[in-house]
Amino acid sequence: MVTTSEYKTLQELFGAPEPPKNGRERLVHAAIEFIYVHGFQALGVDQILARTGVSKTTFYKHFESRDDLLIAAIQTRDQWEMTSFNAAVQKLAKDDPRAQLLAIFDVLDFWFNSPDYHGCQFINAASEFPNPHDPVHVVAADRKRKSRDEFRNLAVAAGIVEPETFADQYTALVEGTLVMRQIHGRNDAAKIIKSAVETLLVQRLPPPSESVAQR
Repeated sequence: MVTTSEYKTLQELFGAPEPPKNGRERLVHAAIEFIYVHGFQALGVDQILARTGVSKTTFYKHFESRDDLLIAAIQTRDQWEMTSFNAAVQKLAKDDPRAQLLAIFDVLDFWFNSPDYHGCQFINAASEFPNPHDPVHVVAADRKRKSRDEFRNLAVAAGIVEPETFADQYTALVEGTLVMRQIHGRNDAAKIIKSAVETLLVQRLPPPSESVAQR
């Protein structure tokens, strides 16, 4: 359970990435910051050069196009955010996989109430680039599939019956929670959906006697 009512900024919750050390990193970090607030389509090459002071020559040394920068920004933020998100979950739930499946919604609740929350970057990317063959869409969709597989792995570790089916159902609850927060503006979405997760866990966990027999 979350024991504090003080909601934090994203940097306070997830920590800040290492400061950029070169021109490429400056471009990527500036793109991450801009995109999360203003969206992917709003970012232009000249705009990011003006924000970073990086030359156009340096830009094209590292990126063939604006889309290459967008993809690098998505992937870099993903690495930073998921590592930090998972650490926050583990801080609440330790190494207990069942507790982690519930703690994910506690961390989502913190995130949803952060003053600088601007939605899920992968949902944002997929909606701004709806063509499933677009490279930006492909990267966003791949992250979502990986998340679903991570939920399946937690389910296996927790001894949940039919972990593949559970992963699909759990993923639907997570994605529905993100949409409820992002589209409906419900800051309490994670708290509301957490009770459905608890019910799902009860349904999918084996009876106590069966759990003992499997050990």
